[in-house]
Amino acid sequence: MRVSTRGDYACRALLSLALHDESGPTSVRDIAERTGLPQPYLEQILLALKGAGLVRSKRGVGGGYVLARDADEILLSEIVSAVDGPITLGDFGQPHQDGACDHEGQCVLLAIWNVAGDVMRRHLEGYTLASIAAVSRGEAPWPQAPA
Repeated sequence: MRVSTRGDYACRALLSLALHDESGPTSVRDIAERTGLPQPYLEQILLALKGAGLVRSKRGVGGGYVLARDADEILLSEIVSAVDGPITLGDFGQPHQDGACDHEGQCVLLAIWNVAGDVMRRHLEGYTLASIAAVSRGEAPWPQAPA
């Protein structure tokens, strides 16, 4: 699986909101400056995240975006799924379970791809915005691959 640029930008934007949640709504311009993301693209991503219920917006002076839920309730997998769709290794279909595979080896590979997608989804579900913010602040260890 590959996280798209859109998925990466969405995670970076929400992490920025989590790191600065005490300061109230944050403008798109401020998020773009802090993260180094292009503002026009970021605006589109934030609209998608708003549609997914991950952020709320406030208009006018002092307006901007805030997290719609506490950072410890927002999973990394939710953010990626909100902008990239379901977390899978691809849309290859389901393997035949009865041994009636149409093409040599196809079904066993389909099963492997599905398992790998499940592993990736569970891995991303193991991180919340709060846990990532703690690492960013130096309050928690860097993520490592399981032994």
